[in-house]
Amino acid sequence: MARTTIGVIGGSGLYHMDALTQVEEVRLQTPFGEPSDAYICGNLGEVRLVFLPRHGRGHRLLPSEVPYRANIYGMKMLGVEQIISVSAVGSMKEDIVPGHIVIPDQFIDRTTGKRASTFFGDGVVGHVQFADPLCPALSQVLYEAAQAAGATVHRGGTYVCIEGPNFSTRAESRLFRSWGVDIIGMTNLPEARLAREAEICYATVALATDYDCWHEGHDDVSVEAVIAIIQQNVAMARSIIAEAAKTLSATRSCSCGEAARYAVMTDPACISAQARRRLELIIGKYLEGDQA
Repeated sequence: MARTTIGVIGGSGLYHMDALTQVEEVRLQTPFGEPSDAYICGNLGEVRLVFLPRHGRGHRLLPSEVPYRANIYGMKMLGVEQIISVSAVGSMKEDIVPGHIVIPDQFIDRTTGKRASTFFGDGVVGHVQFADPLCPALSQVLYEAAQAAGATVHRGGTYVCIEGPNFSTRAESRLFRSWGVDIIGMTNLPEARLAREAEICYATVALATDYDCWHEGHDDVSVEAVIAIIQQNVAMARSIIAEAAKTLSATRSCSCGEAARYAVMTDPACISAQARRRLELIIGKYLEGDQA
């Protein structure tokens, strides 16, 4: 039976994983540059786990500075097929109380185009389906794991991804609320797009830390408030990952593993050898037998 390899991308507050055994640190170079930091690889029970701090150790990278392509490509290089993203978010709903967990199922993009969020380009045109941007199977595992860990967890919801690094204006916060948004963050949408192109399952454990600035009965979001809630939630996030690791299977039942099968629109004869090398891990298996 194949061994399960899962990736964990840690956001604000989650910079390392406890309880790993046989730990090794792996630094990679990818065709898309260096990842945020070294990957920490080890065993969590029967599962091989690859951990990466999204913002680098010491939290050195702004949301718009995170090398998303390198991070996801590096996960692919290390054999990861399922990624759990752990992220601090603001709550846009009264019933999502700071300290609660959300497993979202949709995104709205409010970034400004500064971030590379596709492996395609530079001579290769590709389009993957993205109607359901988070893997439903992995999301369900995380929801059940959160319940088992004793978290107050909400299944489903829309994550609006803003550019940052500043928090929302009050007018923006009210606008997002009028759209029916559930949570707000700055990082997950580029990751989800790239994971889909890389045929990696991707789902989010969102840690609600504040009410942004829309709630009249609560203080506006601040770094101090966020850190205080994160410190409470990080232990829960680790527990959720440990619970999920018990049930994740190397055999995937979703369609994520073939997401790029029909994505490429460029005539294979027009794809250069350099582009083929760059995208070998992403679409190489679909170009076998074609002549550059």
